[in-house]
Amino acid sequence: MPNIQRLQNISGQAHIVGVGESNKLGKVPEKSPLAHHSEAAINALDDAGLELSDVDALFTAGWSTLDVAEYLGIQPRYTDSTSVGGSSFVIHVAHALAAIAAGYCEVALITHGQSGRSDRAPIPRNPGAPMAQYEAPYGIIGPPISYAMAARRYMHQYGEDRTRQAMAEIAVSTRKWANLNPMAYFYDKPTTFDDYHNSKWVAWPFHLLDCCLVTDAGGAIIITTPERAKDAKNGSVKILGAGEGHDHSGISQMPDLTRAFGRNTGPQALEMAGVSLSDLDLAMVYDSFTYTVLVSLENLGFCAPGEGPDFVAEQRTAPGGDFPLNTNGGGLSYTHPGMYGIFTVIEAARQLRGQAGERQLEKCDLAVAHGTGGLLSSTGTVVLGAD
Repeated sequence: MPNIQRLQNISGQAHIVGVGESNKLGKVPEKSPLAHHSEAAINALDDAGLELSDVDALFTAGWSTLDVAEYLGIQPRYTDSTSVGGSSFVIHVAHALAAIAAGYCEVALITHGQSGRSDRAPIPRNPGAPMAQYEAPYGIIGPPISYAMAARRYMHQYGEDRTRQAMAEIAVSTRKWANLNPMAYFYDKPTTFDDYHNSKWVAWPFHLLDCCLVTDAGGAIIITTPERAKDAKNGSVKILGAGEGHDHSGISQMPDLTRAFGRNTGPQALEMAGVSLSDLDLAMVYDSFTYTVLVSLENLGFCAPGEGPDFVAEQRTAPGGDFPLNTNGGGLSYTHPGMYGIFTVIEAARQLRGQAGERQLEKCDLAVAHGTGGLLSSTGTVVLGAD
């Protein structure tokens, strides 16, 4: 078990001072993944009022920090390529906090770039991996099929109709938030419950609108010491709590298809931060699929197992509802280049700094950002607070 007292000693010992996306999200065939990395990094540094020469730590996933650092022209003295799927970048926030608190570095850059929509190169697979040997031959290939299997189990346990309605609620409410975000892929495309139910099937029980976008995008975060954060160009956000971990790789080895590792990382992050769920003003929850949101809300403790459909009912999570969720439009309607977790933190930071434009919450002092990676395999949770 983690030593919570020692974790509490580093709570708040690093601040987010800059966030940014690449200049264009969506369909951007003219730019490479490294170009998205670079644009996002420069935009986040500008947001912080810092330069590339200030960066002494680099974190990324999917790409090696060797390649990213070379492309950016930096020579970090702390480097971390932890890669466990889309949750990796949320986990990097925790690693940057620990590294800064320990004195290894002062200005950490977390960056991501991916051409999920435009890249047509074959996805490299390790033929020796258990999934390739024991799942792929039986048709369990790719996230839609694996997540659909988990969602079907949830339906079996807690009711098909109420689960279907919950997934529709999430899809529609998330699109409403995207309609308030000019950077969102579906900024100008409202959706209704009829649109949801009439959208084509992808992998039963998933309609098209249950599934995340596939886009080209980049994102970046700048983290530094509390002392340097005092001079941040646009204010800072405190990193108060964090948790990370995973319990399987292949979906067939998931201990319980209705319970992901957030059941551990959520409580740890909250305890480290010294806050409770009722204190939070915003939840940014990875939404690779509508089911990912449903099960994550339960795993984090916002509601009991099987009670997620009641929790999200009647557009409670939409603009104007009393539980703001995924206010940027999420992976379902804003952007999702393949690994999405960094964007949960970017939006949380903007909301906490009062810089989210038309979608800005009236009150946002505490937020949770929760990432999921792999096939419901890994989770990373951070609690962030306004400075």
